[in-house]
Amino acid sequence: MAKKLNIVPLADRVVVQPAAAEEKSVGGIILPDTAKEKPQRGTIVAVGQGKASDTGEIVTMEVKIGDEVLYGKYSGTEIIVDGEDYLIMRENDIMAIFK
Repeated sequence: MAKKLNIVPLADRVVVQPAAAEEKSVGGIILPDTAKEKPQRGTIVAVGQGKASDTGEIVTMEVKIGDEVLYGKYSGTEIIVDGEDYLIMRENDIMAIFK
């Protein structure tokens, strides 16, 4: 499980810790760093309060801390906190939650 961050995303944004990139190809070939694909799967480590609707009500987030999610290939903004890589993205960039 990911450690608690000292960063709080605003509105409908989440912080995701990407899963590690695959070290081997499907055929068993060890991949160099330059050939590894950017992961599209990760774990939610922080969530915002939710987005305000047109009426001013806060629409709560569907994801929560600890959810393993699937997101778009080029989603989010990469950040580094305490030497760890994370992504900040909007909740609507998340396509699915793994159960």
